[in-house]
Amino acid sequence: MNISQSEWQSLPSLGSLELKKQVFLILQKAATAVQEGGSDDPHLLEVVPRLAGLLESRPELDGFAEALSALARASGLWNYIDKERAAPSDLLLAESVTVPELGGITLHREQVAALNDLLAGRNLILSAPTSFGKSLLIDALLASGKYTRVAIVLPTIALLDEFRRRIKRRFGDRFDLIMHPSDETKDGRPTIFLGTQERLINRTDLGKVDLTVVDEFYKLDPNRKDERSITLNAAVSKLLNRSNQFFFLGPNIDDVRFSGDGRWKFEFLRTRFSTVAVDTYDLGAVQDKEARLLDEVGNDEHWPALVFVSSPDKANKLAAKAAEAMAVSDSSAAFAEWLSDNVGPGWALVETVRFGFGVHHGRLPRAIASQMVRMFNQSDLPVLFCTSTLIEGVNTAAKTVLIFDKTINRADYDFFTYANIRGRAGRLGEHHIGQVYLFNQPPDVEEMEVAPTLFADPDDAPDDYVVHLDEQDSTKNTDQRVATLKMNLGLDAAGLRLAASIGLEDALAIKHEILKEIRAGSRLVWSGMPRYPDIQAVVNVICTVRSATKFGALTTRHLPFLINSLRMAPTIRQFLLDYDKEYRGKPEAHDNVFKFLRACEYGLPQHFAVAELFVKQHDPSADYSLFISSLSRWFKAEELKNLDEEGIPIQISERFFEGESREALSQKLLDLAQQKSDQLTPFEQSWVLAALT
Repeated sequence: MNISQSEWQSLPSLGSLELKKQVFLILQKAATAVQEGGSDDPHLLEVVPRLAGLLESRPELDGFAEALSALARASGLWNYIDKERAAPSDLLLAESVTVPELGGITLHREQVAALNDLLAGRNLILSAPTSFGKSLLIDALLASGKYTRVAIVLPTIALLDEFRRRIKRRFGDRFDLIMHPSDETKDGRPTIFLGTQERLINRTDLGKVDLTVVDEFYKLDPNRKDERSITLNAAVSKLLNRSNQFFFLGPNIDDVRFSGDGRWKFEFLRTRFSTVAVDTYDLGAVQDKEARLLDEVGNDEHWPALVFVSSPDKANKLAAKAAEAMAVSDSSAAFAEWLSDNVGPGWALVETVRFGFGVHHGRLPRAIASQMVRMFNQSDLPVLFCTSTLIEGVNTAAKTVLIFDKTINRADYDFFTYANIRGRAGRLGEHHIGQVYLFNQPPDVEEMEVAPTLFADPDDAPDDYVVHLDEQDSTKNTDQRVATLKMNLGLDAAGLRLAASIGLEDALAIKHEILKEIRAGSRLVWSGMPRYPDIQAVVNVICTVRSATKFGALTTRHLPFLINSLRMAPTIRQFLLDYDKEYRGKPEAHDNVFKFLRACEYGLPQHFAVAELFVKQHDPSADYSLFISSLSRWFKAEELKNLDEEGIPIQISERFFEGESREALSQKLLDLAQQKSDQLTPFEQSWVLAALT
């Protein structure tokens, strides 16, 4: 069956009698389609959410509720069965697939199929649309009681925190949650390891694992040009070697390529099962696209609305223009004041937020980005300008997605990426019908095949991956390659793996540069906390292989200045306010300072550590370890950075830190917020409560 978008959109304007007649005809057509075996037809599936939305808005259609539940049952969308008004047989089915441990959530047919495969002990790779409810399957597995030691690999810290809060809320009394590098496991306790690839690959306490979960598994394919792909493959390979079972999940993938000895057996389940319907509007022919965009985001019928753009600068710039043109919220002023007081009044985002617009991209600090998403989902920031960061699994409650650009990093995105952006429109239980506005022609439809390095022949794998291979995965060829690398770089196995974190070619270039600089008398041999010229000497070497702009600095000379300023600042707040005071660049690039802070956590420490390896080859007294560990936590206590990852901005936590543990500091902040202490503003109280409860 096929009912056009315009036919659906005409229904709400019909009078009661005609509306009932049309709904009856639609249900009749749907029943025929089901009998003809078309229950997987996307056009049939969308009938259920569309009619559910209609029934919610038109009380005169109540009499169709039982029939709609019957259709939901027949089509497999069991989560749409109305338990109050369904027939007994439909109600019985809905109850049988409802999970009390997950707050009474009812699963749909495809979720149950996937769950049955997993509970039977089979490895599963699942490809399903964004609105499928994939994360629920992970929770259902944890609720089953079958697994006691689980590793979950997630692509970003933002997603890590989202999982942390959900798992802690549902299973906090059943599992220990290990997320931060300093977290320690306890013998015999059910444990969930939650981490990015960079964290999990360095853990030495994983032991034997019952289940390994990899979210957004398409990132395993090196052809996606994600510079973290090699580390992800190495981390997942390490986990699979110690895991009884695995579960990979991701969106819109047509096939998974594997070769070699077929060591990894798995089921591949690809489904188009979507729980929401989507209306699409083509604005490609519009002449003044920017003016039209501002018109659309100002329409409250679209809210909450995501605007996809190509880069952080573009997101900042367009959001600022929108804020100059209109206000879309009067409940975001407190957030704007907080940003002004704690980052700086010169940051253009302060005024953007004040008028109800938010941004979300990779440069934003995690706690601020989490707050943006939280306020977006609560409609306090009804419009969010975002880059590709929001298609990497972060859950939003967007009704509308406006796809303004057709590129990412100046390259046209493919159909896979387009489908993922588009899939953010609509939300089960909140917006049965999503809306997508296209400002450009979408990419041609093409099949998406994922070819993970870890499923390929290791002899064909790149050196950066081969150095991570466990003994059971290596071959005579890979052993010879590793031996050659050891000889060329003068490193042992551990040193090679560290060098691979920045790329072995770059590591070799740094080795040669260090040799040259040491002969020239550069100040590369130091230990403890270095002086400014010592930092500058190492930065000069690092920047021969990687531009300072990649670390958030303007020039090679600017980078040691930023590092030293951060080291000397009494607080992060003061560091940011000083930066704001001195900043003279473009308004949209102000937040590059956060790119620098992110590089201090990951990127710069690895480059300093590799440089140290080669300096030690000339003088073993060199020791950068104290500096590197301090740099990675912004020269502040580890507890503050860990809390920042859990959604508490360091500008809040550093005011109350007195040397206690993360858990104690977290409880202190929670107590203050719950007591409505005047040591926290009302806005900060709500922020702390939202992050920690």
